Amino acid sequence: MEIGISTFVETTPDVHTGEVISHAQRLREVVEEIVLADRVGLDVYGVGEHHRKDYAASSPAIVLAAAAPQTSRIRLTSAVTVLSSADPVRVFQDFATLDGISGGRAEIMAGRGSFIESFPLFGYDLDHYDELFDEKLELLLKIRASEQVTWQGGHRPAIDNLGVYPRPVQNPLPVWIGSGGNQESVVRAGLLGLPLVLAIIGGSPLQFAPLVQLYKKAAAHAGHDASKLTVASHSHGFIAETTELAADKFFPSTQAVMNVLGRERGWGRYDRSSFDSARSFNGALYVGDPETVARKIVHLRKNVGITRFLLHVPVGSMPHDEVMRAIELLGTEVAPRVREEVAAWEAEGADRA
Repeated sequence: MEIGISTFVETTPDVHTGEVISHAQRLREVVEEIVLADRVGLDVYGVGEHHRKDYAASSPAIVLAAAAPQTSRIRLTSAVTVLSSADPVRVFQDFATLDGISGGRAEIMAGRGSFIESFPLFGYDLDHYDELFDEKLELLLKIRASEQVTWQGGHRPAIDNLGVYPRPVQNPLPVWIGSGGNQESVVRAGLLGLPLVLAIIGGSPLQFAPLVQLYKKAAAHAGHDASKLTVASHSHGFIAETTELAADKFFPSTQAVMNVLGRERGWGRYDRSSFDSARSFNGALYVGDPETVARKIVHLRKNVGITRFLLHVPVGSMPHDEVMRAIELLGTEVAPRVREEVAAWEAEGADRA
């Protein structure tokens, strides 16, 4: 069971002061957060790609590369790379470079992207949303498999027996498929034998169990060993010394961001009752003291089949020291509890078998 952090490198207004920190300051803070996550024993850190004013990381590979020489074991991934509007050649080169700098710790999490700002920015038509992703993923996997590439598609110039460099330390370079729970994307990941990341940010996490089963069924149908495939969750949350403190600190910035996105996407207003319901034991928010959060992660592992858990923190802008403390608690108190209980549960299952 792997435990880690994901971030979108938010630069939203502080809910108490209205102050907005610079992109540069937030980027430097994230590098410090990655270094701390490595030091406290977390397994992975993911940085999301966005192209709007309230998010500072348009190039996750560069942010991760800044932290790579200061870390030793933590895996470094995008969360996600918006592959539909990117050039797969450049994506592979960037993460192969990160892989070399980090000594073989880079990963790509590829997704369509729930934010669409990158499409007009890079000249892509949203009417081609699905076919762009299919085509770009095909090319990315072809580059991963072969140093010399010959390829032709409908949305990018053809490649005729050209080399793509540098080559990564890892062979193959890990490529995950990020999904918000769309059955088609889950089946695609299974058929390709690629690891899957589910954005579990609303409703009941247990509702995702059938999707994990569908993913593994598709993988087995395609001839892959489903027992070796990994499934991750990306879930909002926050940890403090007490559950009440964690909830009170995390709610204001979360509410502010969810209501901004709600106005953009037509969602209902996000209030404290919505928040408190989501942080219940069967809800999708992982907010509380270390014991509370650990129990919820173990519950997710046992009932959904998640093998990697990414705590997305913060949601909106929070004081850097509070985020650092949450990362410290995740690494030093939550992760050991989860690993110990999951190991004991799996050992019991092996004994019964």
